[in-house]
Order: sequence, then structure tokens, then C-alpha cells
Amino acid sequence: MSTPLHPTADAASRLFGGHFGAEPEGTWSAPGRVNLIGEHTDYNDGFVLPFAIQHRTHVALGLQVAERRSIRVVSTFDAGAVEVPLDELDDLFPSRRDEIVEWARYPLGVAWALLHAAGRDTASVTGVDLAFAADVPVGAGLSSSAAIEGATATALDEVWNLDLDPVTLAQVGRRAENEAVGAPTGIMDQMASMLGRTDAATFLDCRSLEANVIDLGFAAAGLELVVIDTGVKHSHATGGYGERRSACERGAAIMGVPALRDVSIDDLARAAELMDDVTFRRVRHVVTENQRVLDTVRTVREQGPTAIGDLLVASHASMRDDFEISVPELDTAVEAALAAGAVGARMTGGGFGGAAIALVRRADVEKVTDAVNAAFAASGFSAPTIFTVTPSAGAHRDA
Repeated sequence: MSTPLHPTADAASRLFGGHFGAEPEGTWSAPGRVNLIGEHTDYNDGFVLPFAIQHRTHVALGLQVAERRSIRVVSTFDAGAVEVPLDELDDLFPSRRDEIVEWARYPLGVAWALLHAAGRDTASVTGVDLAFAADVPVGAGLSSSAAIEGATATALDEVWNLDLDPVTLAQVGRRAENEAVGAPTGIMDQMASMLGRTDAATFLDCRSLEANVIDLGFAAAGLELVVIDTGVKHSHATGGYGERRSACERGAAIMGVPALRDVSIDDLARAAELMDDVTFRRVRHVVTENQRVLDTVRTVREQGPTAIGDLLVASHASMRDDFEISVPELDTAVEAALAAGAVGARMTGGGFGGAAIALVRRADVEKVTDAVNAAFAASGFSAPTIFTVTPSAGAHRDA
């Protein structure tokens, strides 16, 4: 007796059948992620500590008849379908990407980047039909984009017999997001989505791409990670993210190093003398955040997860004051959660909206939830969406 599909995988399969009039070859999925700590360090060659979550994007895939030779994509989150001939991928990306609706650039961009990574031309692969469904909250900073990329890359790698390793598939996702979508993100989200493990985080060196599994021990410690989605939408492709990245590159150039990874806490006094105030504060956030990631990994290993609260709080303060990517809703979520007894809390993701996270004792989840809802109501903000996330497995075939 076959195992029932996950509801979202079933939704992708039903969409596939309804739109393409056939049964899919199978379904594949990849998770979103929460970043426990290490924000805006990834594109500075630094350290991050994300984990994959139980919310996933599923794709149902079918092979086309030989003469069709295209990629067709459809999803439950957009009414339109998009079809691009395989032979036109190189013409589209990156120079004509704006001709494609933004959500479809993710899977189409992955197909384009995947063939380049494998050293294959379009004549060597079969056309495919893809139908997507997801339960990763969009715009909450939980990397719904990396979930689309990871699901697509994993599925196409298998059916096109490319045999690429998970790190290469993560790099494919990053190239798609950078060049096909036009969002200047780092590698963290894709690595977390590809390499996720149950009850563990991925400690990633974004320069070497060396990844280590860090057992978190949340369950044994009686802890839950609560996500507070503010409902304030953001987009990595808009200006604030790019401006922060430019400031980091400017700071590294002033310090004469390849990336801010190469600047230490001890170098900050000299940096303050060489830079304008804004550039210095951007640099200080990245340098101190890198150290906080290292400190968090050490603390989890030596003292357990209940001891990392102050590091999470310091991370939020740095993003609020030095990197200036928080918003009033995020600050309210963090302050209310801490006041209600959270072990630690911080905004997570690219900033300018999205979600905060709070590490909470299981017995206090309801109290923290009620306190955050009350604080939002008192401030006149729209009610947040609050839920818990569990460290989960990375990209794989479902059926």
C-alpha cells in the first residue's frame, strides 16, 4: 500500500493533472528555512546557522513528448502558466529576464543554471512540465524562493540524469536567484534547503561552503522556535537589500580585504577612523554578527540551546541599529516576546518586513503568542501570523 502524499504534494499533482492532462512522473520537494543567527553575513563570505523547516515547496514533474522541447510551469500561487522553449533559455537569462513573470523566473532560471553547471546543452535534455504548490509563507523571510529553487533543481537533476551533488545544486539555485531573478542574495538559503537535517542546524562557512551539522537539542530542552510573521511584505529584488550589500563591499574595499569575513572585532577601531558613519555601522553589524554565529555554535555545544538567548537579542539590536533593516512591527514582536518570557528573540531574514523568531520554553508558547498579539493590537498593527517551526529534512524526492 503506497504512502499518502503530503497535502501540498497532492495539490501539486492535482494541479499537474488538471493543467497538463496527464499524471506526473513524480513529486519532489524542498523546505524553506529559518536562520537561527547570522544575518547578511552570507554574501560577505561569513558564517550562518540556518535550519530547514517543515514548510515545503512541492513540484510535480512530467516529461514532454520529444517534439515539444520546452519547459512549462504552472503554480497554485499564480493563475498564469508560462512556457519557454528549451533553446531560448540562454537568450532569456539574464538579459531578457524581465519578460518573464517573477515567480516563473525561479524554476526557469534553475533550469538554465543547471544546464550550465552540468556542462550540458539543451539538445541533450527532454522538455518538462512542472506544477508547483507550497506551504512556505511567502514574504515572511522563510525563503520560499530557495524552496522553489531546491525542489526544481532536485527534480531536474534526477530526470535529466545530471548527477550533481547537493552543494552544486545549491549554487545553481543561487545563480538563478542572482542572475535570472535579479536578487543579489548569498548562498545560505539554498544550502539550508538542500542540506537540512531533522532536529539540527547547518553551520555554514559561506566562503568554503563547508557545512557542519549542529544538533540543536530543542526537543530535549523543552524549547520551541516560534515564528512571528508580521505580514509586512518585502522583496530582495528591491533597493534596500542591494544598498546594504553595496555598503558591505565598499567597507571591505576600504579595509583592503576581499570580504568582510576578513575583518575582525579588533579591526573595528581602525574601520571607524576610515569610514563614514553609515558604512562603518553596516560593517560593524556584519563583523559582530559573524562572531555571534561562532559564539552560538560554541554555546549550543557546550551549554545547550537555552544559553543562546542573549546572542539572539544582540543580533536583533545590531540589525535594528547598525544595519537598519528592522521595522516597528519586528521590534514590537521581539520586545513583546522577550517581555513574556522568551529565552531570546530576533528578526530573521533579509529585513524590511517579514518575520521575527523567538526561542520559547514549550510551556510559555501560548503566553508569548498572546503577548505578541496584544502588543500588535495596542500599536494599531495588523494581527501577525504566529506558528512554530521544527528543524526538518532537506530537498528530496517525495514519490
